[in-house]
Amino acid sequence: MNRTETEFTPIDSDLYVKAFHLLDPTPAAPSAPSPVSLILAAGPVHRAGPVEKTLTDALAFLDTHGWAKHRLIHPEGARCSIGALRAAAGARNSAYRDAGKLLLDEARRQHGAQWKAIPAWNDSHTGPQVRSVWEAAIQRAHQANI
Repeated sequence: MNRTETEFTPIDSDLYVKAFHLLDPTPAAPSAPSPVSLILAAGPVHRAGPVEKTLTDALAFLDTHGWAKHRLIHPEGARCSIGALRAAAGARNSAYRDAGKLLLDEARRQHGAQWKAIPAWNDSHTGPQVRSVWEAAIQRAHQANI
């Protein structure tokens, strides 16, 4: 009968510190935490949900290509808010619809309940006002983990 060895060889607790010292021989501060303790102390990494990702990607698209009024796509590549959402989502899927609903809800929170659609709201406001709504919608999606 074969048995699997269940005991592990003890590892030197300063192994990582020694390895990093060999890679970068600059002296570390005596009380500096080891790289492993920094990784463990960092906690879990946030993974954006599909709505947050769509909103974030759309805002990045606007930052890169420009923001437009009164047309979905400007000849030079700038887009209005709904055009940026479409570019970010790639399709009219649930993330696209939910991101649009959240964006319009935030627009109504900041600029009044009269707005029935994103294009009308987009075309009636300044760039900083539109950006404020985008940033707040992204924050709300992040907090809701959607």
